[in-house]
Amino acid sequence: MAQVFKITSLKEASDDSLLLEFKQTGDQQALAELYLRYSDLLYGVCLKYLEDADDAKDAVMNIYQELLRKIPHHDIQNFKSWVYVLTKNYCLMQLRSAKKHITVNLEQHTVQSDDFSHLDSIIEKEEAFKRLEKCIEKLPEEQKSSIRLFYYDSKCYNEISETTGMDWNKVRSLIQNGRRNLKICMEKNAAN
Repeated sequence: MAQVFKITSLKEASDDSLLLEFKQTGDQQALAELYLRYSDLLYGVCLKYLEDADDAKDAVMNIYQELLRKIPHHDIQNFKSWVYVLTKNYCLMQLRSAKKHITVNLEQHTVQSDDFSHLDSIIEKEEAFKRLEKCIEKLPEEQKSSIRLFYYDSKCYNEISETTGMDWNKVRSLIQNGRRNLKICMEKNAAN
């Protein structure tokens, strides 16, 4: 009978009290109640970004695991807004990682061609990559590490902020300035 009373009281509890209950005791029933309140919102956000119902359902399930990991480390003032941003960032990271794994079908005659002109573009890309690496090395240390975390490690602004301890706005500024500095450096070195 006590279990039924607890579930009823959880349903009537505010977001803030459920969040506090989970943070203080690790009570997953409190987190589950909070999660279920916003599961439709989370599914809608995931469906909007991922554009596939099954992928959206999988993402909503994975977000619960994200909540378990991240809630204890965050000071959350408004759970609904926070979980919306977390969900959006999660979906964007899924899309970004999916772009890295694009499969291309190659026709046999393209792969085994006697024409080696395609090697020129590969060599040009390698040279551009080397110039980019040199330009990254010339960046100030904070810009360099933020750029590497964002582009090479596929971290979002929030994750970079958590990793480095820097303010979110500073991370955004470092990446934007780093990108601009890289563009200037690449254009200057392309002329050489």
